[in-house]
Amino acid sequence: MLSMTKDASYWIQKLSLIPLPEEGGMYKETFRSNITIPEAGLPPGYNGSRVAITDIYYLLQGKTFSAFHRLRSDELWHFHTGTTLLVHIIYDNSHYECVHLGRSDNPKSVLRVTLPRGSWFAAEMKDKDDSCYALLSCVVAPGFELSDFEIGKREKLINQFPEYKEVITRLTHR
Repeated sequence: MLSMTKDASYWIQKLSLIPLPEEGGMYKETFRSNITIPEAGLPPGYNGSRVAITDIYYLLQGKTFSAFHRLRSDELWHFHTGTTLLVHIIYDNSHYECVHLGRSDNPKSVLRVTLPRGSWFAAEMKDKDDSCYALLSCVVAPGFELSDFEIGKREKLINQFPEYKEVITRLTHR
């Protein structure tokens, strides 16, 4: 296990993170662009204009997880510090991938993962010990709006992707 000088509570306090409803984890919005994209300039499916980009700090710790969800926009997760996070992605074509997001000295890990719009994704700590955490930034473009967010419903996702029942059951709330 990695010994770190800063723990999750340090980052929660320093960055003023608060619980993220429905999805899980802790967050704080850090940037919302002042550039607006009109609805006519967006792909189909958006209802109204959107800011060009948004950014949050996001933290998972121990047994907490980011429940399966999807966005109407692309999202990039950038690892900052902590231990390895497992990001589970079910793409539009039903292909499943588990990406190790973490320190670059781990040969299996990457420092950034791209989550394409419309894909279902969830995340959990590789190690479930309470001392393990991951701090990242999540960048959404076009910018995040709650109306573009859909939380995964366990039964619906299992019916759609029965081959991924175990990970869906583990990483959904209902």
